[in-house]
This record gives sequence, C-alpha cells and structure tokens, in this order.
Amino acid sequence: MATWQQKFADNTPGNGDKGQPQQHNDGLDDSQWELVFQIHQKLIEDLDATAIEKLEPDKAREAVEKAARTIMQELAPKVVGLERDTIVGHVADEVLGLGPIEGLVRDPSLSEVMVNAPDLVYYERDGIIYLSNLRFRDHRHIMRVAERIISPLGRRVDESSPYVDARLADGSRVNIIIPPVAPKSPTITIRKFRADKYTIQDLMATGTLSEELGEFLSVCVKGRLNILISGGSGTGKTTLLNAVSGFIPPTERVVTIEDPAELKLQQPHVVSLEARPANLEGKHDVTQRDLVRNALRMRPDRIIVGEVRGSEAFDMMQAMNTGHEGSLTTVHANSPRDALMRAENMILMAGFDLPVRAIREQMASALHLVIQLARFVDGSRKIISVSEISGMEGAIVTMQELFRFVHQGVDSNGRVLGEALPTGIQPRFLSRLEEMGITFPEDIFIGARR
Repeated sequence: MATWQQKFADNTPGNGDKGQPQQHNDGLDDSQWELVFQIHQKLIEDLDATAIEKLEPDKAREAVEKAARTIMQELAPKVVGLERDTIVGHVADEVLGLGPIEGLVRDPSLSEVMVNAPDLVYYERDGIIYLSNLRFRDHRHIMRVAERIISPLGRRVDESSPYVDARLADGSRVNIIIPPVAPKSPTITIRKFRADKYTIQDLMATGTLSEELGEFLSVCVKGRLNILISGGSGTGKTTLLNAVSGFIPPTERVVTIEDPAELKLQQPHVVSLEARPANLEGKHDVTQRDLVRNALRMRPDRIIVGEVRGSEAFDMMQAMNTGHEGSLTTVHANSPRDALMRAENMILMAGFDLPVRAIREQMASALHLVIQLARFVDGSRKIISVSEISGMEGAIVTMQELFRFVHQGVDSNGRVLGEALPTGIQPRFLSRLEEMGITFPEDIFIGARR
C-alpha cells in the first residue's frame, strides 16, 4: 500500500483566488514561485550543507544568496533588480528558514500563521484572518518545513504519531497534524509569541477594558483574589493574564505552570514550569497536575496555571483553598457559568469519588472572580463580564455580575464600540480588601451606568 507521501507526491494545487483579502503580498506569481523551487533544487545539488551549517546565521544566508544569484544568472538572466532580490530572498528562506512562511513568522504584526494546504496559507492580524498569496509546491514541501520546525526539538511526526504540539525557540506555539488524521493535507498552525510584555495600559489602549475596570482588577490582584479568566479560543486569555500579573507585588514568589510555556510575567521572582509529553516509548511524561502538586512544595506565594485543561483543576482548587490565594488561571468557556461547569467537569476527571455538591463547595470557596472575554466580528477582543462567586444556594454556585459589556454601536470603520460597565452591585469582598489595608474607590459602583 502506498504511503500518504506517495499518494500526494504529484498533487500540486494551483494558487486560485479564494475570495479573501490578500494583504500579505510578496508579488510572486506562479512562474516566479516555480523559479524559486528550481533554484532551490539546484542549490541542494551544488551546496555543501555541512559547511553551511557551520557558519553564523548571517554568513550562511550571505553564502546561500550569493550561490542563488549565480544559479539565477544561468536559469533566468533577464530577471534583475527588485524581482531578482525577492526571488533570492525566498530561496534563502527555503534553504535556511521555514520556506514560504518565513516572512510571516518574522512579521511582528501577525499573531497567527496557518498552513491549510499548499495554496492555502492564512495569517491573522489584529484579530482578522486573511489569505496570503504565498504557496508551497506540494504536500511534501509542507512536510519538509514541518520537519524543519520540530527536528531541533527532538520531536517527530509520522503515521504512527500524526500530530505534535511544540514550542519554537522564540516561545511561539506550533501544532502540526498530518494525514491520515488530516486527510486533505499536512497542516501547520503557529501562534506567534510577542517579544514585548503586554501591560494593562496596552489593553486599555486597544479597548479590551476601560480605565476603571483596569483599576478594579489591579485592586483584586493586589488583594490576592483567586481569578479565573474565561473565553473562547483566540479571545486573549493569556494576554490578559500576562497583563494583570503586572499587579502582583515584586516581593512575592510566583510559580507558573504551562503546557507549553508562553507566559511572560513582569515580576523578578518567577519560577516557570512546563509540562513534558511522553517520549517515543510513551514514558516519562510530566503532566500539569504533576507540576501543580510539585509547586506546592516550592514555597509559592502564588500559583499561576496558564490554562487548566484536565485533572490539575482539582489540585489548583485545593491550593487556592489552602493558603495559596491570589492565584490566576484560564479556561476555555463561552460564559462565566460555563467556566464553572468546565472546572467542575475537569475536577471530576481527577478520578476522586467526590459528590458534585462537595466539588461545587470547593469551587465556591476557592474562586472569587470569573472574567469573561470575547472576540468580536471586527477582530477586537474585549472583557464582556466580570462576575463574583458569591456562595452557594442549595447545590448551585451563585454568582453576581459586577461589570457587564454595553454595546454602543459600530463606528464608520466597522469597529465595535462599547465597554464593560459597572452593574451597580458592590462586591462582597470589599471588607476583605479593607482588612488588608487596600483602598478601593467604592464610588465606581454607585450610580453605575447600565
């Protein structure tokens, strides 16, 4: 039986118009891409790969570009000027980088790069997805780039292990999934890592939250409230977590737990722990739950779990209830109530024979706030709700909404207008903050706008 690579060997789709904005345009047409691929194949034959690998990155690129220009003079002597430089640059990306998507990965204005098929390369900018005019030669070409991404990480992807999650050297997250699990084409998804630190002021400037909500969250973090940040995929949960972490006093010891690591906290005393997948024999994995339990022995003032996904939710709640207040985490959910249900289900995954009521009592005791994020049609990400966990009524965890998003229309550029405004309900934890000597402007909730 033929392997999937053999089945796809001659399957090279064209670069048709998919009806999407193409804002990342390098100006290459099909004939120019074909020239890039021809020069690359000739370089593979002519260049000494071992010698190139020994050079510094700048020197290596210089050597490859020089060789590419020589070959280009033979294959296409009439191509000169900017067109020649562009083609030579793409050839160097093929030899030393990530091929057609190297420029996208380097572009700091992009947050996501998605390869769905040889002629379907998308990217995300400011929350909106666009189709680029970049293309791969065929499915094997995508696989070569995928292997280049994961081979330095000691990972593999093949028919026996058809998908992989990994972290690039710059902190970006990458997911690769191949046939037969992705039957149409190998797929690469890269979530870019911001080199700079996102502050709460940055989020205010982009409209994620108002100044008064930012002031409220700063007091909540300084007051050591346990906070659950909820939202769908790509709503900015990790970005908000990074930003509010800036309110943690620099004198505290913070332990972060992630899979994979992408938080960039702003404190000097941070210990970062990262889960580890099993090796090729299926052994020696380290789960987030293992790390949460280990973190309790590391004298943390606060524990931050980048995202609770499974049974570690039980240990996280235990930690919050046993002196590790001020902890922060995120969860995938579409509403504050859904976030609690997700946490409950994940605690049940821990395998303990606990009644649901006991789990809910733990959650009601451990959690103080649920912050809900959403992404709007214009690509903007905003806080749409801040809810306080107020206790139990029978077997139900009760909540009261302190801030609620008020939609104020759409401007002439199609941007969604609105912000999360106080509902007028005063939090029950105000007295707790006063006992800690933390002042809070209570007038935020007096005469609140609805």
